[in-house]
Amino acid sequence: MAKKFQLFIVSLVVGLILIAILSSNIFFTIKPGERGVVFRKFTGGLDRENVLTPGFQVIAPWNTLYIYDVKEKTVNEKMDVLDKSGLSINVDVSVRYNPIYNKIGYIHENFGFGYETTLVIPEVRSSVRKVMGRYTAEEIYSTKRKEVEDAIIQTTSDVLQNPNNNIQMKALLIRSINLPEQIKQAIENKLQQEQEALAYQFRLEKEKSEAERKRIQAEGEAAANRIINNSLTPNLLKMRGIEATLELSKSPNSKVVIVGSGDEGLPLILGGN
Repeated sequence: MAKKFQLFIVSLVVGLILIAILSSNIFFTIKPGERGVVFRKFTGGLDRENVLTPGFQVIAPWNTLYIYDVKEKTVNEKMDVLDKSGLSINVDVSVRYNPIYNKIGYIHENFGFGYETTLVIPEVRSSVRKVMGRYTAEEIYSTKRKEVEDAIIQTTSDVLQNPNNNIQMKALLIRSINLPEQIKQAIENKLQQEQEALAYQFRLEKEKSEAERKRIQAEGEAAANRIINNSLTPNLLKMRGIEATLELSKSPNSKVVIVGSGDEGLPLILGGN
């Protein structure tokens, strides 16, 4: 009985020693912002579907756990690209991204821990070159800059989020576009001339509109005068004169009214204070 007890104690001690030795390969803590993927040596290889989430994890000592940082990252890239005409343009691009959490197994299988170098950066550079190659330097620098930036964002996002890549792009920003100084100056001069031409055209249109307004106003006044002149017949004038004379005769001021002695037979008013 004593021997059995001693054997039990020895086995327990040996077991505890083995657990202590292997603990670093058995017990793991996955921190917030991390995900884990397990390679099962004897039961199926890399477990791409069951991604381990933050917390305490127990792994068989013969398996291997790969822990990935899945927090958002930023990569800045400066590159030289060619425009539609073959002109060299220097571009500075900033991209924010993170791996898709539940696809870490596929990222590990296809790219490994260096996926930023082997996947993200090359795809960003390729998308920028592809899109900018469809535009001229002037369009990229000024007239269609927003369109170019939107196209780069869409193209890059589609490539990175492709099921074969599994990267979620959060944002892409073109921080600067640098042209050769002579080309830049030529574009700026052209844009200035176009603005001046537009301003001159605006002034011409405004003056033309004002001249048209004055012409219409003058024609309206002339038409009104013709209508008035055509309506002022001798008989009408006599009638208006008589009406005016009658109104004046009602005035308390002393006067002499001679009917029929004025021009055109109108009443003639003499005297009065």
